[in-house]
Amino acid sequence: MAELLQKETALIEAILFMESESIDESSLSRISGLSREMVKEILIRLGERYAMEDSGIELSNISGGIMISPKREYWENLRDRYGKKNENKISRAEMETLSVIAYRQPITKTEIKGYRGVNPDNMIKLLLDKKLIDKVGKKDVPGKPSQYGTTKEFLKLFRLNSIADLPRLSENDHERFELEGEL
Repeated sequence: MAELLQKETALIEAILFMESESIDESSLSRISGLSREMVKEILIRLGERYAMEDSGIELSNISGGIMISPKREYWENLRDRYGKKNENKISRAEMETLSVIAYRQPITKTEIKGYRGVNPDNMIKLLLDKKLIDKVGKKDVPGKPSQYGTTKEFLKLFRLNSIADLPRLSENDHERFELEGEL
């Protein structure tokens, strides 16, 4: 079976390399066209391969997904050169989520999902890790969901004096924002 999975393993490895964010097994299966069981087996194989001493990378489980990252033992040596670049990078999905939070704060995950149409859990975790957003309270509805808002780090990154300095939405953007946000 090992020889039978060489191309499939290479395909999954290439997908993981190309993804800038963690990806779950279902998505790997859909993108690759391979069964979920085969994807699981390939991830085990890749994990074993990356566990070897001559590999500088590993599979990391992040927010319910998997991604290729430098081994922890090497990250300390690499952080000064590569960490700062990547810490400041904001993916398109992060930027969309951050925009919704900035313009609609305080806002819950469910409300963010209503605007973006996708589950915001991964993006919220990444934005929390980057300290661009924080929990700012609980909404007074059943379940008391957490509400999120932007931080001083957000203001620093975008060189804003206050949230009031955010660019005004054009009329078209404002209408689209309202329509997409209807729950």
